[in-house]
Amino acid sequence: MNTTSTTPSAAAPGRIVLLTTSHRVAPGLLSWPAWQALRKADRVLCADGTHPQLPYLREAGVSVAEASPTAGDLVDACAGGRTVVVVATGEGEPALTDGLARLAGSGRVNMPELELLPASYDLPGARLLDLVQVMDRIRAECPWSSRQTHEGLAKYGIEEAYELVEAIEDGDREELREELGDVLLQVVFHARIAEEDPEEPFSVDDVAGTIVAKLIHRHPHVFGEETAETPEDVKAHWLRTKAVEKQRTSVTEGIPLGQPGLALAAKLASRVRTAGLDVPLPKREGIGYELLSLAVRAEAEGVDPEAALRAAARAYRDAIRETEEKTSPSGA
Repeated sequence: MNTTSTTPSAAAPGRIVLLTTSHRVAPGLLSWPAWQALRKADRVLCADGTHPQLPYLREAGVSVAEASPTAGDLVDACAGGRTVVVVATGEGEPALTDGLARLAGSGRVNMPELELLPASYDLPGARLLDLVQVMDRIRAECPWSSRQTHEGLAKYGIEEAYELVEAIEDGDREELREELGDVLLQVVFHARIAEEDPEEPFSVDDVAGTIVAKLIHRHPHVFGEETAETPEDVKAHWLRTKAVEKQRTSVTEGIPLGQPGLALAAKLASRVRTAGLDVPLPKREGIGYELLSLAVRAEAEGVDPEAALRAAARAYRDAIRETEEKTSPSGA
């Protein structure tokens, strides 16, 4: 007759749970599996006595010991089928996990069950919280940033917007990602400055709340009872809602006159066409009126005259470079 005998540690090596949390989620807001693991654990350890989760765990009745066990210590602590939960610090305990991996790879240790349990995790957009925190510190501590105003930063907003457009037109995905970040920085920077206004302060949350409310209100086909089957239907919804919101007396209201000339002309033409107005072009002589006529024609044909001119200018730039290469001494 065959018999099998095992020691208690071999039969029941136990379980190690590495509990990770996100600093972008309020402490104490943990997943249900995390709370179950914490309450059923034989021991709960954390190397950082100032970990933001600890007060909330202890308030919930979970006993947490401040300790920095080695991989071998953890394996021993789990002997006999015990479960040990390690509340990971911000670094994720790389030394501990590396040590456990080495023990497991040695083949000489009866390893406990290892589990990585995310107790809280980032939702999409969570890194925006990091940006707000970084901007807050820069505003407080950087000699240059702490002195900036809305007026002083205005030119950078224009520059970053143009660089974003250039990245889009170049089709450079890496550059596009970077330029989107630069544009986002302008928004967060201005919002941070706005917090300090003594009379009408607002924060980045107010900025986000305003655009969220606007988007929901202007998309009744998504968030309400209306329907839209085509992009044209969506645009019609948008224009009707916007007209009610703004209560404008002229289709020209809200058009920034400081934008590039071709873009300005096209925007005016778009407003006129959308409103169904019959407005003749000024009958005057000069290159400006010729450009105005071209911009209006381009808008009617669905062409962005500003983008079209940029594309033509790029081709002109390439032609200049080709001519320079042919005429330069090194190109001979």
